[in-house]
Amino acid sequence: MKMNCIIVDDEPVARKGMEEYVHAVDFLNLVGMCENAEKAEVMLNTTQVDLVFLDIHMPGVSGIDFLKGLQQPPMVIFTTAYSEHALEGFSLDVIDYLVKPIPFERFRKAVQKANDFFQLKQKANGTTEASEVYFFVKSEGKFEKILFDEVCFIEALQNYVIIHTLSRKLITYLTLTSLENQLPRRQFLKVHKSFIVSVPRVNAIEGNEIVIGNSRIPISRTLKDEVMQAILGNNLFKR
Repeated sequence: MKMNCIIVDDEPVARKGMEEYVHAVDFLNLVGMCENAEKAEVMLNTTQVDLVFLDIHMPGVSGIDFLKGLQQPPMVIFTTAYSEHALEGFSLDVIDYLVKPIPFERFRKAVQKANDFFQLKQKANGTTEASEVYFFVKSEGKFEKILFDEVCFIEALQNYVIIHTLSRKLITYLTLTSLENQLPRRQFLKVHKSFIVSVPRVNAIEGNEIVIGNSRIPISRTLKDEVMQAILGNNLFKR
């Protein structure tokens, strides 16, 4: 299984170099690049991210302060031109601390360490994840079983949501936020304040809309870049 990663660095040249390194490693999947901590936070809230390549010295919020503010941070590898923060970096349980300019072999060693930890974690969670193929919601007075793979998208309407599946629609008195926090992030993505989609069920993206079957789901303008990156990732064939 590949690790989803993002690059957070205010320098375009540094982002480009790191992007080339990521593409050269077969177990890494780049899902986004951000020039500051604010955009990185948005991406972490909308995309399943396993590993962050995080610069320290950035305008506004520094990489260290950003990491300290995360409730459940993913794995982090610091990438910086300054070595004096190494001790503090490791005190935050980062995977590694890379000083620019970063030789590829040093980069490779750091991401291999992250991958070893990631694979161990996946094996430890394997039994639990294998059993999580369905969930229950209360709808019209009874508890309905829904397979995760059957869900197409979820729509919020006032104080309830409609779960659109391949064969039916279920109305349940839950909030979109509560569902978002409980659904598997690898499979489900919030694309609008009123919509969550199942990424494997996306048939097309047209303008500011996602097409799933005969339905068209709007994409929020503020989430457009993150949504496009999360859905397309490295799966977009280019000329």
